[in-house]
Amino acid sequence: MALYDNLSAAHEALAAAERLTGDVTDSLARAVDKGGAVSVTLLDQRQIEAFRYCTMLAEQGAARAILAYAERVGTPLSRGLATAFVAETVASLAAELRTRPRAWGVTDEAIDASVGRPEVRAFVADALDDAHWQAVAALVREQNTGDYGLDRDRDLIRREFRRFAEDKVAPVAEHVHRHDDLIPASIIEGVSELGCFGLSIPEQYGGLQPDDQPDNIGMCIVTEELSRGSLGVAGSLITRPEILSKALLKGGTEAQKQQWLPALASGEKLCAVAVTEPDFGSDVAGLKVAATRTTDHGGGWLVNGQKTWCTFAGYADVMMILCRTDPDPAAGHKGLSILLGEKPRFTGHEFNVVQEGGGKVSGRAIDTLGYRGMHSFDLFFEDFFIPDENVIGGEAGLGKGFYYQMEGFAGGRLQTAARATGVMQAALDRALSYSAERKVFGKPIADYQLTQWKLARMAMLTQTARQFTYAVAQQLDAGEGQLEASMVKLWASRVAEWVTREAMQLHGGMGYAEEYDVSRYFVDARVFSIFEGAEETLALRVVARQALQRALSEPGGGAA
Repeated sequence: MALYDNLSAAHEALAAAERLTGDVTDSLARAVDKGGAVSVTLLDQRQIEAFRYCTMLAEQGAARAILAYAERVGTPLSRGLATAFVAETVASLAAELRTRPRAWGVTDEAIDASVGRPEVRAFVADALDDAHWQAVAALVREQNTGDYGLDRDRDLIRREFRRFAEDKVAPVAEHVHRHDDLIPASIIEGVSELGCFGLSIPEQYGGLQPDDQPDNIGMCIVTEELSRGSLGVAGSLITRPEILSKALLKGGTEAQKQQWLPALASGEKLCAVAVTEPDFGSDVAGLKVAATRTTDHGGGWLVNGQKTWCTFAGYADVMMILCRTDPDPAAGHKGLSILLGEKPRFTGHEFNVVQEGGGKVSGRAIDTLGYRGMHSFDLFFEDFFIPDENVIGGEAGLGKGFYYQMEGFAGGRLQTAARATGVMQAALDRALSYSAERKVFGKPIADYQLTQWKLARMAMLTQTARQFTYAVAQQLDAGEGQLEASMVKLWASRVAEWVTREAMQLHGGMGYAEEYDVSRYFVDARVFSIFEGAEETLALRVVARQALQRALSEPGGGAA
């Protein structure tokens, strides 16, 4: 059987799935509707459906992206990967809706009239046939994931950063991971010299981004290649400058932009982001770390309380602290502001800063399963002084910190998808190499059908994650795609666990040994579904809520 690559049939099948998902959206929106707005209380009573609904939306967004890529590139491998992914998406949707019809409010007749049509079922059967997977696997063994679909200039950037990752990052990655060391200064200097810290900063402030147009795709390309070398050593270095720079660009005064952005772009100032608290992670509106006004030292704020999971806080020069400047708890997220707290650099797992006036901040690194190199800290603030000029937006920025932070977090979530893609690509690279060399029962394990299916599916998910990330980056460049950034983060984080798990599994016992990189990829991948918004909260409070609110706001939306 020849490689199945019927893109027309794939488009028709995906369109049918999307129409059916529209029925699901209407049904779920009616169930959580309270006067034209999504009721969180009602949504919480449908958490299982809402969570799975987010998966449907994300899978279909990914399917659109990989189909568009296949049409643009037009190679047999691109078409084979795209048709297989669309078929999986359609089959998954049909199985979910048929298995739990009462939950979804969609009848068998509606399913039969869309994804159950004979021509759609035939497409799914052909695209998921064993022969199709084997044909794709043969191409994957020759071409890996194939063409990235980039223009010449961007592909040159990708190659440059791949060389840096292979020559500088990968050789130290395992040592840093096993010994829980800090990222070597040579890596930070190299990343700085390549301009990575200025990828999200306009040229007028010393960055690489054009003044009139964001370039999130460029940021994703660099992030993926650095993460392919090592998530902890290089892949996450530019995430924090991305978050802080976007917050400054959104709400900072011109004086603040002139002061901070060039220093961030050059790497002169390294930053950490202090948002999460022991009892409040993704529930940002409940944050309790407080900043109170003081007239001492010319006027400013005293910060008290504990932050946690503050990555790179030890070595950072400045901490972006989201804290409560309005003492009224009823103010919720509208009582939050962003303050920039400066400190010296520290290289160890603990630090302690005592200010001239007696204010303090101390940090203690948290032992983690993976994602080592930057160290994530518990922070303890005791009357830690921050001057008035370090409140983002100044007096006008008080109470707007949540909105400034969310501006940065959209880019951070997109970056997480790119980081996940980089780790997946590294895992696939190792799996292809090892499976070709390792012999079992007299032949390489790559020659076995099950291995071929695994390798083909790993390539499919990796390329789909990449193209979905690029597609959302284009939306963010156009001033849209906030919801989609959460979607791609949610989906890519989950599939990264499967890809790295299978790469580890193909290594057998050696995959469980620390001397092989795949064990590190597996533990690193586990963090993606937790940071930048835990997947449960991201799905229920962001993706589902916003998607359903969008449906209710459209003409004809709301309860019948």
